[in-house]
Amino acid sequence: QVQLVESGGGLVQAGGSLRVSCTGSGRAFHWYAMGWFRRSSGNEREFVAAISSDGVTTDYADSVKGRFTISRENTKHTVFLQMNTLKPDDTAVYYCARGRSSQTTSRADDYFYWGQGTQVTVSS
Repeated sequence: QVQLVESGGGLVQAGGSLRVSCTGSGRAFHWYAMGWFRRSSGNEREFVAAISSDGVTTDYADSVKGRFTISRENTKHTVFLQMNTLKPDDTAVYYCARGRSSQTTSRADDYFYWGQGTQVTVSS
């Protein structure tokens, strides 16, 4: 059973930065693309970013492009999401997920394992 655990969420002022992390328990972590999604109150789950298994290819939602950076350290079974220039609209629960292949995808249905999420709150 693969488990994903997010951490690093918290409260930050608009314009500030925060980094959330996701650590996987699976030995084959480096074989799969990883993604970040978020869900805010009253909204559907939204794609944020994804990274290929080798870390070469990344993909971002237009709403976060240029502000967020996804990265991974496969030896630590960890994927990161560095969030800069945060806005109140970024407030959400952030979830990491493991894909079904090595390639990036923005579709939630393409991800198999999901973490429990970490709350990010951005104040104005």
